Amino acid sequence: MVVLYTTHPRFIEHRTGRGHPESPARLRAVQLGIQQAGLVEALTMVEPRAARDDELERIHPSAYRRALRSFCESGGGALDGDTFVVEESWDAALLAAGAGLSLIERLDDGDGDVGFCAVRPPGHHALASQAMGFCLFNNVAVAAAFLRDRGERVAIVDYDAHHGNGTQDLFWSDPDVFYISMHEWPQYPGTGGIRESGAASARGLTLNLPFPSYTTGDVYRLALDEVVAPALEAFAPTWMLISAGFDAHRADPLTNLGLTSGDFADITLELVRLVPAGKRLLFLEGGYDLDALADSTGAVLSALADDGAFRPEGASSGGPGAQVCAASLKIRGALADG
Repeated sequence: MVVLYTTHPRFIEHRTGRGHPESPARLRAVQLGIQQAGLVEALTMVEPRAARDDELERIHPSAYRRALRSFCESGGGALDGDTFVVEESWDAALLAAGAGLSLIERLDDGDGDVGFCAVRPPGHHALASQAMGFCLFNNVAVAAAFLRDRGERVAIVDYDAHHGNGTQDLFWSDPDVFYISMHEWPQYPGTGGIRESGAASARGLTLNLPFPSYTTGDVYRLALDEVVAPALEAFAPTWMLISAGFDAHRADPLTNLGLTSGDFADITLELVRLVPAGKRLLFLEGGYDLDALADSTGAVLSALADDGAFRPEGASSGGPGAQVCAASLKIRGALADG
């Protein structure tokens, strides 16, 4: 596949404070993973642009944007207990929200098969008018709303270990966007229960797979085969957006799942095959062990770009969680029966 890749030096300038897990070092780890995978020349680099006001307005109202900009430009500080900004964070957030739009434009032109946005701050916890969980703008939601408004049916698949409460909330009532999350339970932010399935106008178009600690890749693959793929086939998306959080890795300091970089490569490859080439896009979300982040990014991009030549870890197996797949199938069956 031809892989489009976008990042920007401004993302490094978003500083969160000494010892914070969502640090500029994360993007340096991403770049190291690309180098270790031998993909520096294989990826097609795209310069991201800042999201415009009209593009942000679909998700984040002007009052929130004004308040966030003013807070950053006044020197920043703590927005909540774990979300911090500096003056430069405003420009970084605009570019992070616009990165997906930049790649959509290039994918529309036929320049690639899939895109990867190496951005920070991440986005999937951000609500319409509230920053949280290290996130300022909901980057994947901005892209999804743009696609929806031009008539696309959009699937968002989120395999970050933390539930994307912001993304779920933003599309809870939307019949044209299907949000699917595979995450650890219980875990921050406390949302993403298995029975959360969408408002009446979008019944069944939220799908949560809340896995217990130490769940391994074989269970994720089971979930894809038995739950996720059939649900997506029924929805028939024209685009797929992936919230690619690598904090489900077994080495991550903030979570307790059991995935490997090889699992992330397998999961991603299986997902992108569910929609046509040129209609799939990944956004970096979490991932806080730097070595695991480098390996996982390299393995995923290698699986997309060169048939997985770089695979520092094999797939994992033997953990719990299969019961979540069985329970989800029962719930979805009941939803289908009315």
